[in-house]
Amino acid sequence: MPADHASFACGAALGFLGDLATGDPRRGHPVAAFGRAAAAAERRLWRDHRGYGALHTALCAGGAAAAAALLTRAARALGGRRGAEVALTAAATWAVLGGTTLGREARAVGDALAAGDLEAARERLPHLCGRDPQALDGPRIARAVVESVAENTSDAVVGALVWGAVGGVPGLIGFRAVNTLDAMVGHKSPRYRRFGWAAARLDDVAGWPGARLTAALATLAGPDPCGAWRAWRSDGRRHPSPNAGPVEASFAGALGVRLGGTLAYGGRVEHRPVLNSGGRPVAAADIERAIRLSRRVGVLALGVSVAARPVLRVLTGRPRAAGRGGG
Repeated sequence: MPADHASFACGAALGFLGDLATGDPRRGHPVAAFGRAAAAAERRLWRDHRGYGALHTALCAGGAAAAAALLTRAARALGGRRGAEVALTAAATWAVLGGTTLGREARAVGDALAAGDLEAARERLPHLCGRDPQALDGPRIARAVVESVAENTSDAVVGALVWGAVGGVPGLIGFRAVNTLDAMVGHKSPRYRRFGWAAARLDDVAGWPGARLTAALATLAGPDPCGAWRAWRSDGRRHPSPNAGPVEASFAGALGVRLGGTLAYGGRVEHRPVLNSGGRPVAAADIERAIRLSRRVGVLALGVSVAARPVLRVLTGRPRAAGRGGG
């Protein structure tokens, strides 16, 4: 196995295991530090203008990827380069993955619903998504959780691994930076409709391959592959998001539930298409089923990303590192 491939494989696996073991820390997370830096840049750059938003996106996402590239170069320059690269890849993978925390937060809402504590479930829901919890009853909260688990399996796990396979540590960090910026400024509020346009469009592009891989793996790993395939093909394109649509539709079909419909975000109501209309309404017990499916998809995505890295490096024209002096 070439040195570069071995370093990525070992580092990505260690980082994935680290996320499984610890999840995200409550304080001092690197993504939170990036968010604070991006917010500080926004305070200086914000204008109701797409050009300033594009500048903000380029500075923040480009700066994060460039810093990761410099760290990678520094690791390769050290004695014992392979060990240093493995450690850096492991740290970056752990930092960008959020699968364990996603499952933890979803399970907390599910446990509250199972206990009949609707207020506790409403209190926990904002940890997962931006919907107005006071406008939701138990089944709609359960639906929101399953949709969030599906979408964030792509955003917080699979997409990062895909870009890690393509670009190593800069790919991991750059993807998470883009995804974080989209969450911060990419929504269609009056403040961010123009300023956040570039972040939202870049996130759509960066998330495209991970979303399709997530949908494919959910179809293969779910309890109803035929149902997942049918829902993905019939309903995936009906969703307003080009990436959330295939993922949520495949999860809906795999779990045999109905997703989509009317949503409320901070007083703004959206009427989205129903995904897998032949499915049943989401119940609290489906949250745990969605978490288990998400975990299986993440494990498979790690394997696919590691296996595909040599091919992706050839396709992107990047040379293999053959030894201590290779790049």
